[in-house]
Amino acid sequence: MEKIWLKGYQEGVPAEIDWTQYRSLTHLLEESFRKYADRPAYACMGKTITYADLDRMSQQMAAWLQSRGLSQGARVALMMPNVLQYPVAMAAVLRAGCTIVNVNPLYTPRELLHQLVDSGAEAIVVLENFAHTLEEVIAQTPTVQHVVVATMGDLLGTLKGPVVNFVVRNVKKLVPRFELPGAVSFNKVLADGARMKHTAVKLGHDDIAFLQYTGGTTGVSKGAVLLHRNVIANVLQNEAWLKPTMEKAGGQLQFVCALPLYHIYALTICALMGPRTGGMNLLIPNPRDIPGFVKELSKYRINIFPAVNTLYNGLLNNAEFAKLDFSSFLVCNGGGMAVQKAVADKWLALTGTPIVEGYGLSETSPVVTANRCDIKEFTGTIGLPLPSTEVEIIDDNGNVVPFGQPGEIAVRGPQVMAGYWKRDDETAKAMTADGFFKTGDIGIMDERGYTRIVDRKKDMIIVSGFNVYPNEVEEVVAAHPGVFEVACVGVPDEHSGEAVKLFVVRKDPNLTAEALMAWCRTELTGYKRPKFIEFRDSLPKTNVGKILRRELRDEKPAAPAPAH
Repeated sequence: MEKIWLKGYQEGVPAEIDWTQYRSLTHLLEESFRKYADRPAYACMGKTITYADLDRMSQQMAAWLQSRGLSQGARVALMMPNVLQYPVAMAAVLRAGCTIVNVNPLYTPRELLHQLVDSGAEAIVVLENFAHTLEEVIAQTPTVQHVVVATMGDLLGTLKGPVVNFVVRNVKKLVPRFELPGAVSFNKVLADGARMKHTAVKLGHDDIAFLQYTGGTTGVSKGAVLLHRNVIANVLQNEAWLKPTMEKAGGQLQFVCALPLYHIYALTICALMGPRTGGMNLLIPNPRDIPGFVKELSKYRINIFPAVNTLYNGLLNNAEFAKLDFSSFLVCNGGGMAVQKAVADKWLALTGTPIVEGYGLSETSPVVTANRCDIKEFTGTIGLPLPSTEVEIIDDNGNVVPFGQPGEIAVRGPQVMAGYWKRDDETAKAMTADGFFKTGDIGIMDERGYTRIVDRKKDMIIVSGFNVYPNEVEEVVAAHPGVFEVACVGVPDEHSGEAVKLFVVRKDPNLTAEALMAWCRTELTGYKRPKFIEFRDSLPKTNVGKILRRELRDEKPAAPAPAH
């Protein structure tokens, strides 16, 4: 297919990028550590570390990981919010030659257990606030041999912190009591690693950098295998797309990193493109604390602001945010979920900077398309394919449909994953014979190459940028002894884009929405929990008995009863 979209590129954006200029992500990071040694790399809660600090600490931790016998390719889980330890650990795991398994720290024990067992993780770095979750499942994870526990204060004071024995820990409500005998503190790892020798590992393009867990287009959480070359390519693709705009900064770029680093969007845009461009990332551990977030923003001149619709909306509804100086804003990227026009229009009116919407998936490292950075207003499209990226709109037989016709969005490019971890069957379903990844999203491309998403082929729900798979939610709810049948769908929500709604047929006539919600709280992390529960006498089904989620989703909505 002719790359018609190239005619619409901003001046200075190339048609192709050369991802072969780096042997590995380690090569990319170590180049930046040397090149920008004296520059601040990350700031968090009033503490700043330089690229030299990041270089030294990650090398110490890499040496420690190697001393534990972790061989090249061993999986190491990172279970932390946006704190300074995350970029240190990320660089350390890569420099040790290992593979990173990103874990949402808010996962329930059931979700964490699946990810640790499926990935075969041999080590985990966890912030102590979430260590109680690990305690519940660690005995069931045969491969996890090494646990490193970080605390919020590790790197906020001196970089040489106390050594803590993690047998019992209980600090108010923020750190629930936990026992992890044999765990090592983050600062002890750095101290011990400083006395050890780090051996550089020869990594190549086809080594696995990340197992990024996603439901893909089905409900079973699978690891998208992202090779070093996949992620290098997407970092360089995004840099090329943003370069004409980033050059206007006139000094060191400042990124705000409020999206979680365990999510592929912030991982690539902030944690990797930041070092590539010599920028500084302001880490926000808890962006739900909007007043605290605004207070941090007031201290910096932010240039690059990636966020999701819900975060933009939350800031717009804060009176103090409106008082900030927005003159340093260069690009505000919207991704993870659809940006609402009303939010985009308000953001432009207040800040003077439009939200540049893009599109991507865990399987594509993640960015596939983006709008031009010099747009003057919100477009309502997901933009044009990035350099070295091909997008086709195909029918169920894999044929390209005419412009203006809906079909499944398919992507080919160096950022597309190698496949799903140990799921050859799922990989085969997701890929075409000629190497396109089938996204499961339905889009329409116009004659200029701009694509608009109109539907999802599958039943996935997107809550504040996070994927929720009805199969998983239904499996949890169906296990409740009072439930006979259940269907899970997404419904529009002004705050989160979509919310989870359950339709339930009761086995126990006394079952309440409150009881069912309490059940869900023990098994599902926050964004997966139902916001609404509706009890029904029966659910619509096909003639072979399959529940028709789409029919439930397309019903004229009654006022739903909230799940408390």
